[in-house]
Amino acid sequence: MKQTLAALAFAAALGAAAPAHAVTEIQWWHSMAGKLGDKVNEIAEKFNASQHDYKVVPVYKGQYDESLTAAIAAYRAGKPPQIVQVFEVGTATMMAAKGAVMPVYKLMQQANEPFDPKAYLPAVTGYYSDTHGNLLSMPFNSSTQVLYINKDLFKKAGLDPEKAPKTWPELIKDTEKLKAAGVACPFTTGWQSWVQLESFSAWHNVPFATMQNGFGGLGTRLEFNGPVQVMHIQNLADMAKKGEFIYAGRKDEPTGKFQAGECAMETTSSGSYANIKANAKFEFGVAPLPYYPSVKGAPQNTIIGGATLWVMTQKDPNVYKGIAKFFTFLSSPEVQYDFHKSTGYVPITLSAWDLAKKEGLYKERPGFDTAMLELTNKTPTANSKGLRLGNFVQIRNVIDEELESVWSGKKTAKAALDEAVQRGNELLEKFQKANQ
Repeated sequence: MKQTLAALAFAAALGAAAPAHAVTEIQWWHSMAGKLGDKVNEIAEKFNASQHDYKVVPVYKGQYDESLTAAIAAYRAGKPPQIVQVFEVGTATMMAAKGAVMPVYKLMQQANEPFDPKAYLPAVTGYYSDTHGNLLSMPFNSSTQVLYINKDLFKKAGLDPEKAPKTWPELIKDTEKLKAAGVACPFTTGWQSWVQLESFSAWHNVPFATMQNGFGGLGTRLEFNGPVQVMHIQNLADMAKKGEFIYAGRKDEPTGKFQAGECAMETTSSGSYANIKANAKFEFGVAPLPYYPSVKGAPQNTIIGGATLWVMTQKDPNVYKGIAKFFTFLSSPEVQYDFHKSTGYVPITLSAWDLAKKEGLYKERPGFDTAMLELTNKTPTANSKGLRLGNFVQIRNVIDEELESVWSGKKTAKAALDEAVQRGNELLEKFQKANQ
């Protein structure tokens, strides 16, 4: 008996002395705060618990433009993260960063992970693929723009809370009634460039830029100063003068005012649903973006926003294998359905969308499928399949500056959009020269 105990003790000692199983760490830099950040952490925890070879570590790096800047700096310093979440306007920048990224289609192929690009939403894969149709980054949080309404404030103004305005003329009339009823903020918008110019142009099937909005090559030039866009921005400017449109910030700051109950309507990302649901103390609804019935063919289809996951170049092939396995996990119908249900981002795979319908999600939440219906409303055209522009982050900053000059009454819509196009084209020319 003593010999047996001694043998067991010896075996235990050997086990304790043996080296622990090496776990490969994968840093995932992201830009999701609040409830969205909690969901990112939850996804990583579930993947880590599903196997014992890899550990995904989510790291919040600030808003999208900040995380992109940080990733570029880290790469230049020789210490890039393994995965970085990049918003859609950074796509051309990442594509031009030759040697800095591992394309997803190559990653999955080399890791022998099952991967079928046709399993993903065409509106998503089309945006992030090269001219040969190869997917360059992994779809993750894809969104589009929707209209949120505060049903309580609608009732206060004598409006039907179940009838969100379908057109811009209807919305303008509703804001007049809301203002008359004492609502301080009848309408606001998040991400003004993305919603009120980029997707607005696609929704009305008018060009934002030449050469298929940049998909046709580096020689693209901006042209969002057309009559339809000028008319719309001038209408918003007129609303701003009357206190019917309240400008509250360039990014997602306006959502804070909406979820606090101050604003009756907001156009912003479908991905804001999670934070609105968590914070709103009132009943709210989700509806499609308004359109101008005077514009032939409208509404067309909206374009996606949000972000994808780019793989930074790594020296260790085992890291690539771990990332590929994580991407397979991330794309599973169950994970995507849960992410869609929890956040408001669209399910990036057709199987996840089918699962959502099978589970009765859209019957349970009327209007929750709005984003998917907008994206698939019509077959995308050259004006509505997306945007691929170099220096797009800087171009958006220019657009924001010029729009702010409109809301403050310093410039007319025509003057501001003409100036934004001129300044933006200078940035496009710089990008073209640097990448020829």
